[in-house]
Amino acid sequence: MRRLVWLGVVLAVLWSGWWFFASMAIKNGVSAWLADRRAEGWQADVAQTRISGFPVSLNVTLTDPALADPQTGVAFTTSSLQISAPAWSPGTVSVIFPSDELALSTPIAHYKAIAEDAEANLELRTGMSAEVKALTLQAGSWSISAPWGVLLGAAGVDMQMLQDAEDRTLYAIKLESPAFQHGDVPRRALRLPDDWPLAFDNLLLDMSVRFDKPLDRRTIEEARPQPRRVELRVAEAAWGNLLFRLAADLDVSDAGLPTGDVALQARNWQDILEIAESAGILPGPVRPQLENILAALARGSGNPDAIDVTLALRKGTIFMGFIPLGPAPRLVIR
Repeated sequence: MRRLVWLGVVLAVLWSGWWFFASMAIKNGVSAWLADRRAEGWQADVAQTRISGFPVSLNVTLTDPALADPQTGVAFTTSSLQISAPAWSPGTVSVIFPSDELALSTPIAHYKAIAEDAEANLELRTGMSAEVKALTLQAGSWSISAPWGVLLGAAGVDMQMLQDAEDRTLYAIKLESPAFQHGDVPRRALRLPDDWPLAFDNLLLDMSVRFDKPLDRRTIEEARPQPRRVELRVAEAAWGNLLFRLAADLDVSDAGLPTGDVALQARNWQDILEIAESAGILPGPVRPQLENILAALARGSGNPDAIDVTLALRKGTIFMGFIPLGPAPRLVIR
């Protein structure tokens, strides 16, 4: 019995020592990362760093963190962030966001986000680069607003990004956001009818992206990984009478130019034109020409109210058959 007691005491002392060592390592790692960012010209301030969670978890709470990257002009502030990991698995990290405002500033505008029970979970590979093996984000009701009003919101969000076991530059990405809706600002800009549904019936994204390098700590510190291949299995949005569905298989050049095919489906395209014209996006004189083209596409698909067409992206231009429609977007993460 005495031996068991002494064994328990020894294990408790060893575990306490491990917890203290690991918690100090995390705290010092956060402090060193902030100091490195300041050396690069960032604003990287924290009012207080607090350690908790003994004996089962390693929690680091940052009070009033403020980060600003002078190269991109992006800044982030909030009241607190909690970084947590199980004491027996420091490579599995959770970032818990506060329920009050998160402020994000960009060169375009200042935004504020509020989310209930928002938590990001990362599974990192061992090593100094802290390569991302898996990333998930869950939250309850959320909204994003600007000084002129609410922009977007939803009843929740569920996002997953999983690294391929063999090709570590390949990530599978899924996103769902139930009851997604525009805020007052875009709704006024689109001049939607009063009886138009507030929320989308469905919003779904399922894709795989191969980057030029894995996602790791350098993603924030240095250059962002750039997409080199995109397999979009489905991107779908159902809203009232409207349905949009996209699928694509694209290769992306070093300059960000995509090459490949995009399958596009649209239901009740006439309503889309009506909304675009009333919002001022589509000039009135242009509508008849565009309507004739879309009507021809709809007849080709066998349903006058739906469009089902495949577009080709080549040499920086979008083609429908041999007809050029306009420049292709560049896929560059800044």
